[in-house]
Amino acid sequence: MTLEPPTDTELWDRARDGDDHAFGELFDRHSRTVYNYCFRRTADWTAAEDLTSVVFLETWRRRDQVRLSADSLLPWLYGVATNVLHNHRRSLRRHRAALDRVRAMPAAPNDAAAAAARLEAEREMRVVLDSIKKLSRGDQEILALCVWEGLGYAEAAAALGVPVGTVRSRLARARKRLRHDTEPHRADGHRRGDRPTALFSEETS
Repeated sequence: MTLEPPTDTELWDRARDGDDHAFGELFDRHSRTVYNYCFRRTADWTAAEDLTSVVFLETWRRRDQVRLSADSLLPWLYGVATNVLHNHRRSLRRHRAALDRVRAMPAAPNDAAAAAARLEAEREMRVVLDSIKKLSRGDQEILALCVWEGLGYAEAAAALGVPVGTVRSRLARARKRLRHDTEPHRADGHRRGDRPTALFSEETS
């Protein structure tokens, strides 16, 4: 008989009671998702690694305030990550001495092909970030959580601490703005450069 893996709630209850292994399991379960989110917001793999560590350090530091959503720690982690990203340089300086107390992310590949792929991914992500920089910070956060990360309205609302209606309206506004900015042709008839149109074409429940 195969045992079901423990839920986030079960692991968090154990971790809060001092079970380091349970916190490690939560890190293993969610760190890659947080890492990818941080990369998509910074276009920098190294910064994403450090920021991921900060997110888990902050989660542990604020453990008495943590609230899980639908038996998942992810919405809380996304919320912490979003706050850390606002001032990530200052956050990293404050936490640098403590980073080695969090389990390290997998080492970055060092072969030439993998390194080139990482650089290309950073370049492409910078293009995406440039395409949405006209949006307000709040709209960018909703877009990142609902479209890039695939969160539903309720999960994004829990992550950011805003009403579900705010998520819906911000996402609709962001998509409308992007549709306007990524029309296939300018008035002069020339094509615009390629833009990440999937940012506004996907549906979110």
